Amino acid sequence: MDIKATVIDREGLNRTITRLAHEILERNKGSKNLVLIGMRTRGEFLAKRIQQKIKEIDGSDTNLGVLDTTLYRDDFRTRLKQPEVSVTEIKFDLTEKDIILIDDVLYTGRSTRSALDALMDMGRPNTIQLCVLVDRGHREMPIKADFVGKNIPTSINEEVKVKMTEIDDEDAVYLVDNSKSN
Repeated sequence: MDIKATVIDREGLNRTITRLAHEILERNKGSKNLVLIGMRTRGEFLAKRIQQKIKEIDGSDTNLGVLDTTLYRDDFRTRLKQPEVSVTEIKFDLTEKDIILIDDVLYTGRSTRSALDALMDMGRPNTIQLCVLVDRGHREMPIKADFVGKNIPTSINEEVKVKMTEIDDEDAVYLVDNSKSN
């Protein structure tokens, strides 16, 4: 991994999550009808942290679910040789709820599109709002995040790597140069 820059460090990540939680609560006038859905893998951990911040701010226990979109992806049969299917863990009704769909990086929009398809198969929510830690551009689908931690314009040879202590033993967001590996 050829790191070009550290975009967000541990303290910055904590501040960003706090800000995102405040923005979600402000736009939705509190947490009364909210449910948080984290996209596997890092979106799940990001959602758990946002849930904790919302509890600190609002005092409420917001429902939290985890969504695996592997079977909904449009590249399921072409790109993924042996897809690793995880379990979707949503143990509450989504009907008429305001869903905050949470992912770590928004890139082409294809993962988000597959998540929208999966969520609509589970019920009829009032709204689905997208929250991402990083928006790196290069959209292939007409998808726009409602809540963005940081916009990081990237070139096609760059990648954004999100690290979270739950699985990576560190909290950071890096801009990585992939041009040398091609």
